[in-house]
This record gives sequence, C-alpha cells and structure tokens, in this order.
Amino acid sequence: MLLERDRQLEALQRLASRVLAGTGGMALVLGEAGIGKSSLLQACAACLRDRFTVLQGACEDLSTPRVLGPLRDFAPVLGGDVVAAIDHAAHPDQLMPLLLGRLASLPRPALVVCEDLHWADQATLDLLKYLARRVASHPILLLASARDDELPPDHAFWRWAGDLPAASTQRLSLPPLSPAAVAELAQGAPCDPVELHRVTGGNPFFLSELLADAAAPAPGQLPASVRDAVWARLSRLDATVRTVLELVSVSPVPLEEWLLEALLGDGAALAIDRSVDSGLLQRGQAGHLSFRHELARQAVLSGLRPAATRALHKRLCHALAEQAPPQAKVELARLVHHATGAQDAHMVLQLAPRAARQAAALGAHRQAAAHLASALQFVDAVAWTGDAAQLYEDWAYEAGLLRIDQQLIEARQQAIALWQSVDRPDKVGLNLRWLARTYWYRGEAREAERYGLEAIRTLEQLPNSKELAMAYSMRSQHQMLQDHPHSAIEWGQIALELATALDDNDTRVHALTNIGSARLFLGDDAGQRDLAEGLEIALACHLHEHAARIYSNWTEYAVVFKQFALAERLLAEGFAYHHEHELDAWVHYLTGWQAQLHLDKGELCTAAALARQVLALPDLSLVMRLPALTVLGRTLSRLGDEEAAPCLREALQWARATGEAQRLLPVLLALSEAAWQAQDGDACRRWLDEIAHFDLSGVNAWDLAEVAVWRQRAGLPPLSATQGRATSGADEAPAWPAPRAAELSGRAMEACDAWLALGLPFEAALALLDLPDAAAAAAIPKALALLEQIGAAPAAALARQRARAGGMQAQLPKARRGPYGAAREHPCGLTKREAQVLELLLDGLSNADIAQRLCRSERTIEHHVSTLLGKLGASTRLDLLRRPPSSLLQN
Repeated sequence: MLLERDRQLEALQRLASRVLAGTGGMALVLGEAGIGKSSLLQACAACLRDRFTVLQGACEDLSTPRVLGPLRDFAPVLGGDVVAAIDHAAHPDQLMPLLLGRLASLPRPALVVCEDLHWADQATLDLLKYLARRVASHPILLLASARDDELPPDHAFWRWAGDLPAASTQRLSLPPLSPAAVAELAQGAPCDPVELHRVTGGNPFFLSELLADAAAPAPGQLPASVRDAVWARLSRLDATVRTVLELVSVSPVPLEEWLLEALLGDGAALAIDRSVDSGLLQRGQAGHLSFRHELARQAVLSGLRPAATRALHKRLCHALAEQAPPQAKVELARLVHHATGAQDAHMVLQLAPRAARQAAALGAHRQAAAHLASALQFVDAVAWTGDAAQLYEDWAYEAGLLRIDQQLIEARQQAIALWQSVDRPDKVGLNLRWLARTYWYRGEAREAERYGLEAIRTLEQLPNSKELAMAYSMRSQHQMLQDHPHSAIEWGQIALELATALDDNDTRVHALTNIGSARLFLGDDAGQRDLAEGLEIALACHLHEHAARIYSNWTEYAVVFKQFALAERLLAEGFAYHHEHELDAWVHYLTGWQAQLHLDKGELCTAAALARQVLALPDLSLVMRLPALTVLGRTLSRLGDEEAAPCLREALQWARATGEAQRLLPVLLALSEAAWQAQDGDACRRWLDEIAHFDLSGVNAWDLAEVAVWRQRAGLPPLSATQGRATSGADEAPAWPAPRAAELSGRAMEACDAWLALGLPFEAALALLDLPDAAAAAAIPKALALLEQIGAAPAAALARQRARAGGMQAQLPKARRGPYGAAREHPCGLTKREAQVLELLLDGLSNADIAQRLCRSERTIEHHVSTLLGKLGASTRLDLLRRPPSSLLQN
C-alpha cells in the first residue's frame, strides 16, 4: 500500500509525460532510511512499464562500493559492447557516450532507476551527472534515490547533487506518514495508533516491521526499535533459516542461491524457501536473495558477534573465489569487502590493488583510494618492502585526486622511506616530486621548492627518464608561480628538450604551458604560440588536466592584461571543455577568473555572485579559495558592503601563510584601495609599504603599474629601478601599459579614455579623480556618473565630497540609489531592470517585444538577457523557461 505519496507519484508521472514528448529529465527522491523511496520508484516504474524500457540498478553498502554498480545491473539489456566496455575498464570518455547513445536509441523511451546513491562510487555519480546534463534533448528519464539524513556535509553526494542541472532536475523529499495514515495502516492491530506514530515517527518501514510482529509483545507494549522487532522474528526461526539470514546479512549485494547452496549443502533449497517465507528475505532478479528492507539486514548483522561475522565473511569470500560457476562474474569489490570483513590479510593484499586499478581506470578514484586503504590496514603483512612502498604511493596518488591533507603527506613520506630502504632512487625521486606538488597545493611554497629540488638531485643521478623531465617541468612551474618568469622559461626549456627526446607528451605539454605562461606575463606574445601548441597536443592526446590548466593560465593572462575579448572566448571554450569532460574542479577555478573579469568590467554584483559560488564549495584548496576570496573582498569594498573588511582580512591571513608575492600582491592592492576609499591614508601607505618589501622584478607589467599608481595616489615615492622594472633590463625605463602610463604622467583625461576603451569604468573614474582642482570641474561629474552607474558607492561618495570641497556641488546630479541597490537585495543579484526583463522573458516575449514594452533598444535587452543567463547559471533562454517560476521571480 502506497500511502500519502500521491503528490510525488504525480510529479514523476508529469516528468514522464514530458519525456514521452521528447524532453528528458531527472528526479532525485530523498528521504531517511525506510521512508518509502524504493516503494515510490517501484510504483512509478510499474505505471510506466508499458510505455518505457525500464532499466533498474542499485548501489550497496559494501566496504568499498562496486564501481558502476547500477550500470552493471542493467548493462546486459543494452548490449554486449556496453558489458565489454565495463569489464575492460573502458575510459569514461568512451563509456559515457556509448551508454548515452544506447539509451537514446532504444525503441521506447528509457526509464533508468538507480537506488541508494548514498552508497554510490564516484564513477557512478560521474556517469549519472554526465547523463543528467544531456538528457534534456533525449527521451530518457533518470530516477534516483538517496538517504539525505545520514550523509555529512562534505560527502561526495552533495557536491554531485549540486552540480546537477537545475533546469532538468527535480528533487522530491519524502516526509514521514501522518498520524491518520499510521492509523489506517494499524487497523485491526492490537496497537494504539497514537503511540505507534510516536514510536515510529511515521517511518513506513518501522511501521511495517512493528505491525508484522505486533502479536509478539506483551499487551500494551511495543518493541523499542526495529532491531528488537527483527530479532524477535529471528528467535522464532530454526537454526538453518537463521544461518541463511546471517549469510545474506553480511552481503550488501543480493546473494546468489548457488552460493548459498554451495555453502549449506543438502537441505539448502528448503532453508532458502523457508527464509523467504519468513517475510524477511525476498527473491529479486533470477537466483538472487536479499532482505526486503536494508534496515532488517543491518538489524540481523548487528546481532552477530565479531568472530561470527568474520567467519561468515571468510566463508563467502572463499566460496566466491573458488566455487563460482564459469558464467558467474564475481566483482573484485565484493571479494575485497568480504576479505576485509574476514580480516584475511593475504586475500586483501592480493585483491585490493587489482580492484583499485580497475576502479581508477573507470574514473572512480574515491573507490580506488578506498580499496588501497583496505590493503594498507594489512601493510605489515606484506612480504617485500617494495610492495608496501607501492601501496603507500598508489594510495597517495588516488587520494591526492580527492583531497590534500597531512595524511597524504605522511603517506608520501612513508613511501620515500621504504623505497630508500630497498635502494630505488627512481621511486624516491618520483615521490619527492609529488610531495613538492602536494605542498604547493597547500600553499607552502618553501617546502614545495625544497622537495622539488631534492627530486631533481635524486633523479639526475640516474639515466634520463620521464620522471626527471617532469621534475624539471615542476621546477619550472614553481618558478613561474613565484614570479620568476625567466627562471621558469629556462627550466621549462630543459624539461621540453628532454621530454621531446623521450617522446613524452605529458611532460611536453606541461613544459609548454609553463614556458608560454611565463612569456605572456613577461609581455612576450610568443607565449600564445606555446600555449596553442600545448593545447593542440593535450586535446589530441586526451590529456584533460593539462588542457584544463592551459585554459586557466591563458584566461588569467587575458584578464590580467585586459584583453577581454580573448578572455571571453577562452572562458567559453574552457567551460565547454570542462563540462564535456566532467572537470568540475577546473570549472570552479575558471569561475574565479570569470568573477575577476566581471569585477574589472564594473559588473560588481555578478562578480560577487560568482565568487560566492566558488567559496560555497566544500574542501576548497588554498589555490582555489584565495583568489575567489580576494575578488569577493575587493568587489564588496567597491560596493560599500560591510562584509568586505572580514573577507579581505581572511584573504590576507591565507596569503601571508603562503609567503608568495603572487598571492599577497592582489590582497594588499585590494586593501590599499579600500583604505584609500575610506580616506585612511596611513593604512593605505602601510599596505603599499608592505608591497615594496617584495621582490617585484618578475611581476607582470599590469600589476606592477597598478602598484606604481597607488603609490602616487598615496603620496609615496616611486619604486626603485630594481623593484619597478617591467622589462627585461634593469636599467630600462618601466614599460607601463598605456592607461597606467597616462595616469603616472598626469594625463588623466587620456587615461580615462584608454580605460573606457578597454572596458574598465571603475579605473576610468579613479583616473579622473586624480585631476588637480583646475581641471576637476569637468572631470568629477563624469567620474561620478561612471561610479554610480556601476554601484561603486564609496568611491562615488568620495567624488561628491571632493566636488563639495571645490565648490562644484551644483554641477553634480542628485544622489540616487542606483540599480545596484536593488541587486544587492534580490536573492539572485538582479537589478530592478533585470528583474523586469526576466518576468517578461518568462511570459514568452521575444527580445524585440521586451524592448518595445520597456521602451529600450533591442540591443540593450540583449545585454540584459545575456547578463541574466550568467547570474542565474543558465546557458539558454530555454533553460530559464524550464525552471519553476517561483525559483526565479523572488523579491
């Protein structure tokens, strides 16, 4: 009986109707264990079975999840090539499009049901995300369920769920049953419905288990928990049936009947039938047994003594490994689960590394790390020290793709010590290089440099190798990141020459990225050719992370050097590439530079929204967090938001911890600007004096020129020739960018025009505020108009104050609240005009119709629509139209 689930079932059926009309979608059913998620999905599947091809799979609570478990369940329906792709660990770039193609080409629309995603492996989540982002244009309905009450905030599921496309994804939360529904279920049972609802909290599974056992307790009493209810039922079963239940309880995967027959021998068939008759077990797919409810399995398992649990795991592990029929495919994840449960060191050490390699090949790096962690529990039993070292090394690699922490560093150090003990300097050098990279991601530049140089010294004692080439390239990268571009190019060239000789495309692309980036930030346009060559190789060789790094570095250059058209093109290409290849971490990194671009263009609310989007992500590395925090602080400072100061203080704390000028310089410039706007001259000079203590010889011309301009505004002397050179020679005059050169030489109107031509209204306005009194009369009204147009309230207030001090207040327009006041109050960061455009767009009006209705040009409306799409995270108007209007029209 499906009670109080009509609304959710109708929502799923409406979604199915849209799929039948050609627009695919996804629904995520959430709720606590036993709340009825499976019942709802099975009821929906039963209603649609005559119109859809129904494909069902599930995840299980294995110690390390099966890789692509749900897909393995229904893969045979899709064809032998899909099964073969999984068995042979096909690369996700091949497997994902193959699966999408098979689902889209089925004779009837596909209904894909995946249950219990709270136990899913990373490859399954990546695959479902890939499908969810593409189903809108295919006749495919994805239904998935997960427990949302047991997962910590940093669980991979939440990050995955947050990346699902809002336009085509519905979330349905299942509430507990009401007292009325409980009373209806309890009709005829010797129970008080009110007390029953109190004890069970309206959980359907608790109810079904308690009602099934309602006659057992003493009058007026109820079992205290489901565990007690299940144990009460177990106590009335004979020993053979209890053995069946205990064996099934230690296997989160449905257990094959052949396996039970092999373990129990004569009488197994009768015992299996009686265990099903008990109501606790059910027959699922052909020849498989499982508990009717997962909570019942856990209840049986919790009643076993540790020694009995280990013995059951051992029996299952050996039977699966030795007695499986030829046609049965026993997955490595199951064997590792039972070997770990049996505490069988030999079996775990034999199986876990194989399972890890298989998981990693399918893109399930979290599961690969978990398998290797299982093996490391028994590392003391490893016969050869080198095998133990390899376990630490492999775990560190897989875990390092997921997080950077002290445990990772200790694993690398353990691997280094063990490899040293067996005289493997090649392996020592490899792990030293990875240790250097790990420290860099933590923002510890000195440690990164120390281990990087040690890796080079170690590997240089051996014949030339790819590891040595990459160590050289890593040294090049560290030099580039510490603003030593000439040294970065030198090390990069050494790496490039060795990589070319060894036909090592991996290092070749890495070195080209370093060389090209360093050249560009030195002002050498030849760097674009290096990056283009590296990108071509990376795309051809499917070196996804290298391609992503090139897009990021190139975009950073375009933003810093104010080449906004190039930046927009690279952002569009980069986002498309990262989404196509599910490179979400790189998407977030690019989003930080997109925020900086909007800040420079004066689109302050959009910049703040994008920066917050990055900072809301869990487990951010310092490399990603610090730039977004700096952009947010500077943006809020220009908006006059009181949150700016704590943002910038936090950014300064993190930047100082790195000890790197490249991290500190943007923060100190933002603090200098904020102090200047607040007319705190002492603070402004203090921040600028701190910058002057850095080695700025490798800083790019644009950033260096900004330092010079702020020193001039603060009344400080220019930087020394050594500090302030932006060219290759120490004695040459600084090659300032045109607008900064105009500012520094007192040509403010020329600087303003140059800034506006580049698209930076805030900088243009500040240039005008630098004019002396005689020329300020014409300049300040223009500066004020620019500042108020973008919502830069503190700078606008300063402009008005200077006008009043010079007796020019009569020439200024009246102070107005400005469009960005509304934007700060709107939950989506929309201005009042943008909210009007959105409302008309959702009514189905074209750009031309909206322009006529609002008495604006069609080009202006096109700009508003483009800005709307960016702020709301949509790629097309259709994306917005597919969303519930209530989620958009907020005020």
